[in-house]
Amino acid sequence: MEVAHKTVIAEDVEITGSIKCTNSVQLDGKLNGDITCSGNAVIGASAVVKGNVTVDAVTVHGQINGNISAKDRIELKSSARVNGDIKAKRLTVEDGVTFVGKSEVTPSGVATNKTHTEYQAGVHETPAEEELKGKGGFFGKGKG
Repeated sequence: MEVAHKTVIAEDVEITGSIKCTNSVQLDGKLNGDITCSGNAVIGASAVVKGNVTVDAVTVHGQINGNISAKDRIELKSSARVNGDIKAKRLTVEDGVTFVGKSEVTPSGVATNKTHTEYQAGVHETPAEEELKGKGGFFGKGKG
């Protein structure tokens, strides 16, 4: 079994700019910028990221102020603090995590609920809208 190389950014390092890598990365320092990694990422307990994280999989022990997008999974450990939206096929959240944002977990890896998307695009009215429209609800005066 071949082990992928891992880049380690130490606790005493502060980077302003983006990190792009093809292998795995472990960040224990501070980053003012985005991480784009085709491998896995570990955000250490002392790490602070002010930017978006786009990876194959990520384990978060530290703080992220930005969105997280993972092709496979996101693991939020008990010390994690995330302020941003997250999107992945799989999600693990331990007790004690602070998370402020929206989450989209799609195990199949395909777009979410097509019916909901059609409603948002105005293709169809939701059943509630159809019912209210016929009763002169908030969609207009009289019958529709």
